[in-house]
Amino acid sequence: MKIVFIVPAAALRRIPLYRLGGKIYGQANSITGPLILGGILKRAGHQVEVYEELNARLPLKKLLRDTDIFCLSLMSSNAPRGYELADIIHRETDAKVIIGGIHPTSLPQEALQHADQVIVGEGEQVILDVIEGRRREPIVSGITLSHVDEAPFPDYSILKTPCVAANVISTRGCPYCCTFCTTSRMFAPYRQRSVDNVIAEIRMYKQMGFRYLNFEDDNFTADKERAKEICRRMIRENLVFKESFFFGRTDMANDEELLQLLHDAHLTRVLIGIESLNQSALDSIHKGQNIEDIRRAGAACEKYKIRMIASIVLGLDEDTKKDMDRSIAFAKSIHAYQLQPAILTPFPGTPVYEQFCQEHRMLPGDWSRFDMMHVTFLPAHMTPWELQETFYQASRSFYDFRSIRDIRRIFGTEYALRRFGLALMARLGVSGAHIASRIAKKSVYYELRHYSSKASTAAASKVTDAT
Repeated sequence: MKIVFIVPAAALRRIPLYRLGGKIYGQANSITGPLILGGILKRAGHQVEVYEELNARLPLKKLLRDTDIFCLSLMSSNAPRGYELADIIHRETDAKVIIGGIHPTSLPQEALQHADQVIVGEGEQVILDVIEGRRREPIVSGITLSHVDEAPFPDYSILKTPCVAANVISTRGCPYCCTFCTTSRMFAPYRQRSVDNVIAEIRMYKQMGFRYLNFEDDNFTADKERAKEICRRMIRENLVFKESFFFGRTDMANDEELLQLLHDAHLTRVLIGIESLNQSALDSIHKGQNIEDIRRAGAACEKYKIRMIASIVLGLDEDTKKDMDRSIAFAKSIHAYQLQPAILTPFPGTPVYEQFCQEHRMLPGDWSRFDMMHVTFLPAHMTPWELQETFYQASRSFYDFRSIRDIRRIFGTEYALRRFGLALMARLGVSGAHIASRIAKKSVYYELRHYSSKASTAAASKVTDAT
């Protein structure tokens, strides 16, 4: 049988300008789930192809002609596009549609309205039985891998869209459990692959000719001694790439040996969740860090030339506009290489989603808005549009042209040019959103700008009453 995996992308992300911005922000990569599951099916004798719609146009007409089974991998933000594709497939072909991923794991009955079957949770041990008809129930419960070394490596030979960076997931889950996080819930409990297994995968990518590597663990440095050993092996066995990305936490700044090894192994681009400089806000989301931790992390990254992507959550109930502005200014002051201003997004299945539903604070609109770039709830201290404006102001303020000189001094010309590109893209994106907010009546931006201020005031009263 011919089986096609598709990772859909929302309409905004399929715009050429957005794809260009993505190339400036980082290296094109593909999520590993379909590559792992597709590899299992390929080894069983099936013809398999994988498409990441974010990175290239999907040849849908061609695929509709000769595909037996479509497998769609969905997060909340791409769920509407995934459902649209599923409906087209059912309308125009006799092909079967199977849906899996983080969003359908939280809302399987919703996904089942567009699918023949839905896989909930981890799919490695059920995918072949589902494809070959031995598991026929509409909602298939995946089996959590007790020993994650058993998962096969991703098979990049079946990927049909561009990919520059290989992804490694050396752990599943996270030892922390922030109230807004989805992946730590889908992939619980926290599990580690052996260092030998991780190194074998990295060696495979080196042999394949990849120049860039991403560690996609929720927190690569959660186990510092293990992270050190991976770095030592990469250095010793000449498995160092031009650049490797990872997710870390502020506590990595407490270990000088770890920082030096990260630098030497070229793990020189890290996303750290600063989230807020308001301690009560950090405590409310169970972040497990304090303001001094954040300051040390900024200084440590600059000292070891590890380019920090500072992630800040905008819209926490404990944060005012002043708090958010202070966090953005701080990220700039520590010479963070990039800023990821993330609007608080109450994803289904998380405590913050349950809270906002109970408080009747969720805004109308489909799941495509759940991308951390759009306001989806009634904030505590401002209107929805004011929070959306704070997101735009963060991008404009952080990516100013004057900061390019500092980036060049610390990290070099290549990264200064990328910073220049990000500054241009930030201004183009903000301008487009502002124009849409005034004239495009069917756009999310127009709806947010014109959302009733009375409703926002009522939401603030609910929050005050609850506290």
